[in-house]
Formats: sequence, structure tokens, C-alpha cells
Amino acid sequence: MNGAELIVKAAVASGIEYCFANPGTTEIPLVAAMAGEPALKPVLSLFEGVCTGAADGYGRIAGKPAMTLTHLGPGFANGLANLHNARRANTPVVNLIGDHASWHVDYDPPLASDIQALAGSVSGWVRMARTTGGLGSDVQQAVRAAWQAKGQVASLILPMDLQAHEVSSVGALSPLQAPLRSFAGDNVETVARALRAGQRLVFIVGDDGLSVAGLEAAGRLAQLPGIKLFAETFPRLSHRGGGLPDLDRLPYFPEVAIDILGQYDAVVCAGVPEPISYFGYEGIPSRLAERERLLSLAEVGDDVAGALMALADALQAPAYVATAGAIELPPGHESLTPQSVALVLAAALPEDCIVSVEGGTCGYPFFSASAQAARHRVMTNTGGAIGQGIPVGFGAALAERGNRVFCLQSDGSAQYTIQTLWSIAREQLPVVILIAANHRYAILENELRRFGMTELGPSALNLTELERPRVDWKALAKGYGLPATTAHTNAELQLALADAKASAGPCLIELAL
Repeated sequence: MNGAELIVKAAVASGIEYCFANPGTTEIPLVAAMAGEPALKPVLSLFEGVCTGAADGYGRIAGKPAMTLTHLGPGFANGLANLHNARRANTPVVNLIGDHASWHVDYDPPLASDIQALAGSVSGWVRMARTTGGLGSDVQQAVRAAWQAKGQVASLILPMDLQAHEVSSVGALSPLQAPLRSFAGDNVETVARALRAGQRLVFIVGDDGLSVAGLEAAGRLAQLPGIKLFAETFPRLSHRGGGLPDLDRLPYFPEVAIDILGQYDAVVCAGVPEPISYFGYEGIPSRLAERERLLSLAEVGDDVAGALMALADALQAPAYVATAGAIELPPGHESLTPQSVALVLAAALPEDCIVSVEGGTCGYPFFSASAQAARHRVMTNTGGAIGQGIPVGFGAALAERGNRVFCLQSDGSAQYTIQTLWSIAREQLPVVILIAANHRYAILENELRRFGMTELGPSALNLTELERPRVDWKALAKGYGLPATTAHTNAELQLALADAKASAGPCLIELAL
């Protein structure tokens, strides 16, 4: 057995199922080793950002880590943006990064770089492997570091010579157990006392507080006087529809969020960090609520759903009764709008499907409409780094192979990791990619108006419009191996979604907005 084969055996023993890979020369021993181990499934992608985004999506749905395999510092750096999102989502991800042979790196070859510094920018755990015999332990420690109640990114750097050398002895490789979550009863009592004292509290709920159990507990609390509950602005994973309580997301723009939170005596954090504005604006506080007004019910990684249930029990909140909703479809002959796209898609969702949302054009209207849909799960862009939506949907589809995944994606952000289409086509996964094609960076135009530019002149439009030429989405999808269609009206979108659900494979639908 060589070091690469030991790495693969350790990964399998640790419960790793998939390795999202874009390998190079320094990973060749690992590529050869994976070919001999059917329990570890390698998945090739054309760009490292697809690998890291897919590992994020897999981890959110499977609740355990996948691996990525990338080539040296430059290859790993190509995946940093989606690892930033995974870090903000607290997703367990294990990165294997090939490095030059230890005897070669001192010559400063052209691809040499400070891999540890790059990995440290997105990882909670980083290690450079030092011995071939220790590789099995290194891998298991990396998986253990990632697979915590509060998940994190773990990165293991592997010199090529250690992968290729023979292993003289192999230590024990033991299965790893899923982490256990808990919550602090004192925090529950502190929040309960504030409510009994007559304080008006607004809750921001995240993490597993947006699971079915967490939302049902939130539905009980919402019936009590003096309580308002929001989901965090960009949830890592939120259950929606099927009669579950509708927790609207805390608004994105800080002045709106500050105004809402300011109407209450205290802000309760339930599985979310301190609420901070995404960007700083002159004259607007960065903190959405003063620290002295914050109460903590549960930290990220705690049993947030359990804490919400314990609070509901302590306050003797009534049972939550699910109420079935209905979606009123827009007129079929009318042209698509973000609002009508949201309604048509929400009405078409099958039970227990997964929706990956990236982009504000249709994303915000959809989240509102989805409360009345069949029971499903929604993933959003936690970290704000662009190019997450389709790779995360790809990884989610592998976590539950055969389940239908919808990627509701804006056209500009889709181009950052458009290579994902090839991987989805190659795996023949039932993923429906919906491209909101308004041919502009609408968020940038909104920010320019907020900055005071009421009229967008030619120079501003030149930096925000995706025209001259427009992207030919059907041709692009065909080039990557996916069937595609364009929907101009609500009826055309209904038909395209019906055809997509009838197929076992992937497709792309261009939403002509």
C-alpha cells in the first residue's frame, strides 16, 4: 500500500462518499488510488469553484462532509469563493490539496505558493502532512475537524512524494460518529424571563432552527404576545411549505432591518451570529441592533430546534396547527415577471424537493411564494461570494441522488461557475436550472441608485448591463450537454416545468424577463 491508497482507505472509513475533483500532476497518486476503491466516488468538474460549491451543497443536505481534490495553491485558490460561502454556512468540507514533492519545493518551481496561507483564509483547520505513515491519521483528523456540530472547512496539504511512498505500517482506522448537538438551559430561561417581564422580543432564527422541528416550535412561539420571528437573511438550509410556519427573512438592506429590530425591546439570536449589515453605508450603523439589546437563545452549532421547543414549553405556548395554503397562478398569457416566476415555480414544486437560490431578481419573490408550496428545502448564498447557486444544487443532487433539485439563478452570477452544467449533464442528475435572464447586474444598478445616481448614464450601464452581445443560454446549455428552452409567458414556464419534472435528467429553462 502506498500513501495515496492509505488516504483513500482513511476517507472511506471516515464516512466520505464523494470526492469533487479537479486534479493535476501532484495528485496523480491519489487519482490512481481512487480508481481502485469503489466506495469513494470521484466526481470530475471543469473548475475548482464547482468542486468546492458542490461540496458545500452536499454537506448542507447530507449533514456530513464531502472531499475536494485540487492542484497546488493556484488550483485551490480557484475554489476559494465557494469555500468562503461554505465557511459562512458552517458546512463540513474536507479539502485535499496536492503539493510539490517535499524535495522539489525548495527549488521554488513555477507553481509553488503559500498553500497554508491560502487554506487558512477559509479553513478552521489546516495541516501539512509530514509522513507517509501518518496520512491515515491526518485524513481522519481532518474529517473530525470538519464534522462538528458547528461544521467547518478543514484543509489537508499532501506533498506528492508522501502520496507515492510505500507505507510500512498502518494504524487503526475507525468509523467516525456524527456530532451531537445540545443547548444551554440557562439561555432558554433568560429569554423566558424577559418575556414574562413583558418585554417585546424579535427572534432571528438560523441553523437547524429552520428545520421542521424548529419551525413548528417557532409557530408555537409566534402565537404568544410580544414575539416576532424572522429567518436569517440568507439561510444555509430552510424547510418551507407544506403548512410549516412562514418565517420571512430579515430584510437585506440595513436601514430596513434596523427599523424592524428597533421596534422591539430585545433581539434574540437563535442559531445566528450577531446581526451585521452586509455592507457599510455612511450614516447607517454596521450593527443592526446594539449589543446591549441582544439575547442569545442558542449559538450556531447548538440544538437550536431543541432550544426553541424548550422555550415554547416553558412559556406553555399552544400547539402549532399546520394550515394548508393555495397558490393563485398568474394569467398564462401574460409575460414573465419575477413575481409570476415565483408563483409558477412554487406551484410546480414536488414534495421534498430542493431549491438552490442565488440572485435577488426572482429569489426574494420566490421565498415569499414558497410558503404555500409543497414541503421542500431552500438553500441560499450565505457568504455572498458569487457563483454558488448551481454548484450547490449539483452537490445537493448527489447527496440525495434521484431527488429533484431546482436552481433559481440570476444570469450574471450563473456565469461564474457555468462549467457546472457539464458536470450535471455528465452525472445525468434531475436538476432544473432556471436562469432569470434580465441581462443586467440588477443589484449593482440598485446600489448605484442608493448611492445617489438617479439616472444611469452610458458609462454606468456599460458596467452593469450584460448586452452586446446577450448570452445565448440555449446554445450555451447545448454546448455543455443539457437540453434547454426559453419561456416568455407564464403558460410557457408551466409547460417547461411540467416537461422537466417528467424527465429523469437535467435541463435548463431561460426565463425571458
